[in-house]
Amino acid sequence: MKTLMTSSIIALSALAGAAQADVNACLITKTDTNPFFVKMKEGATAAAEANGISLSTFAGKIDGDVESQITAVETCIASGAKGILITPTDSRTLRPVITQAREAGALVIALDTPFEPASVADATFATDNFKAGVLIGEWAAAKLGEDAASAKIALLDLNPSEISVDYLRNNGFLQGFGIDIKDPTDIGDEDDPRIVGNDVTNGNEEGGRTAMENLMQIDPEINVVYTINEPAAAGAYEALKSVGRENDVLIVSVDGGCPGVQNISDGVIGATSMQFPLLMASLGIEAIKSWAETGAKPQNTEGLDFYNTGVELITDEPVDDIPSLSSAEGIGKCWG
Repeated sequence: MKTLMTSSIIALSALAGAAQADVNACLITKTDTNPFFVKMKEGATAAAEANGISLSTFAGKIDGDVESQITAVETCIASGAKGILITPTDSRTLRPVITQAREAGALVIALDTPFEPASVADATFATDNFKAGVLIGEWAAAKLGEDAASAKIALLDLNPSEISVDYLRNNGFLQGFGIDIKDPTDIGDEDDPRIVGNDVTNGNEEGGRTAMENLMQIDPEINVVYTINEPAAAGAYEALKSVGRENDVLIVSVDGGCPGVQNISDGVIGATSMQFPLLMASLGIEAIKSWAETGAKPQNTEGLDFYNTGVELITDEPVDDIPSLSSAEGIGKCWG
């Protein structure tokens, strides 16, 4: 009797383990070095543990490493993942493999960077990246006042692929600053004389420094710098500092990570738009659990083709009519 009971307990435990192992998911980020994606992984890992989901994580070597992401998706398909969370490094090239994943029965959710079109994925949890750009553009124009009409602007973008997150932030900034944009899905087609030029950074500090150096060769009197993210902003600042111009150039960015918020406090960045990657990732894990249990897919924010996880302007130099938080307030919220 004792032997039979013990065997039954072992069998029940095995069944429970098998059932739990059924809910497995993947997180695929652009890199595992950018603090933004480190925080995203942290959020996904904690949510997976809380919801009893087995999580595998993958990342590209650099921002733009689409081949590593394709391989990661293929690995997730082969493992029978119930859900895939991905920050697409190329929102067009990944479409075929994402379609394969969905056909294999996985729920695919884009985080931060929408696919093109957004319907390539089952859902998207992201910042309104265009609005994030608009906020820092409006702030920069208001900060300069009358001098905005004669600004000399450097635009430090992501990479040559011009993926959605890149053109949305860039063109949002231009519109917020008061510059007419032409093709809203293109970068660099504007003819406003205030734009000195665009260059790419790969979203990291080294790339930001190199891009800033390149653009200063075109016009050494640049006085406004837009950057795709805060690591690129930090690199731009170092390039400006090397020629003694760190105090007379306005730098704005997007991300709102804790290091970036600290750079607001330190005067490196004038303003940034804060995103919430931990929330994106944790909501994604919860959606995968719901999908596995009920077959229900997440719903978009009304009027949008994605679920909006929010954005906040962070600056220690507030301007009228643009709501913002100070760096001290931002430290309490960074990447929540």
